[in-house]
Amino acid sequence: MSERLGMPLSRFILEEQKRHPGARGEFSIIMEQIAIASQVIASHVRKAGLVDILGFTGKINIQGEKVQKLDELANRIFLEAVKSSGRFCAMASEEMNEAVLMANGGQYVIAFDPLDGSSNIDVNVSIGTIFSIHKKVSQGEMATVEDLLQPGYKQVAAGYIIYGSSTMFVYSTGHGVYGFTFDPSVGTYLLSHDPIKIPEKGKIYSVNEANAKRWVEEGLRKYVEWLKEKDEVTKRPYTSRYVGCMVADVHRTLLKGGIFMYPADEKNRNGKLRLLYEANPMGFLVEQAGGMASTGRQRILEIQPESLHQRVPVILGSPYDVEKAVEFIEKYSD
Repeated sequence: MSERLGMPLSRFILEEQKRHPGARGEFSIIMEQIAIASQVIASHVRKAGLVDILGFTGKINIQGEKVQKLDELANRIFLEAVKSSGRFCAMASEEMNEAVLMANGGQYVIAFDPLDGSSNIDVNVSIGTIFSIHKKVSQGEMATVEDLLQPGYKQVAAGYIIYGSSTMFVYSTGHGVYGFTFDPSVGTYLLSHDPIKIPEKGKIYSVNEANAKRWVEEGLRKYVEWLKEKDEVTKRPYTSRYVGCMVADVHRTLLKGGIFMYPADEKNRNGKLRLLYEANPMGFLVEQAGGMASTGRQRILEIQPESLHQRVPVILGSPYDVEKAVEFIEKYSD
């Protein structure tokens, strides 16, 4: 058992900073602000049924999806926390049509999904926040959209917060993945998973099989059928688990192993999950934990983003399971 378990998030960040002589303390401020924002969001999530923050606002976001009241609230809370850190010159959110660009001297840019799985809010199922951080690359004083349109392998940090039976903060700065659980008795996040390592092979697959007949890749239909077959050598059949919230499904996959998939279908030919707000940060975390993240055709983190709200197919999880899925796609799909 790690001797560091129970260490407060703020102290952990400082300890990590000492291990990297070139660090200037920027991430201490950034992570603290994100942690504070997540605590505020978590408090609203916990009392969502008691105050008027449940339900549909009547608006449709850039994704063509109904905006929940808690979506708007979480977006505002997260945006204000990020701005107040003074470290970001560009911010993009799944809930905003355009990016916020500034000339404030900040050297980082952030893309975030303030409340992933918001369709689960009204039925009290786990939801979460996802974020992805890059360094500013443009030379001018004012940030540009190109600062946000960087491939995932250039991320300097990524993470998520899951609001479930407990609130957990999981993040990576490229040196492993660490999980912190919020302790309400002391009012802070404490190190609970040091570090997170995804199993080489799992026994759970997570995908919305209701869309199977509409999947673009015939190979994935073959793969899922293969997962259901009985075979002692490969420890099949697998168990199916699907929450419908990426944070919840990927969190389980990170801890237990297996595979999470959201493939392209006839309705969403390019996939449904967003590259900047979901696929890149989650792909980064899974790879840092020893797993793989692919579209089925290429590594997610190598995709050059073309737009803020670009969508991609997603297949991520344990190396064995992702490699097997890609093998089926290559064998059976056009």
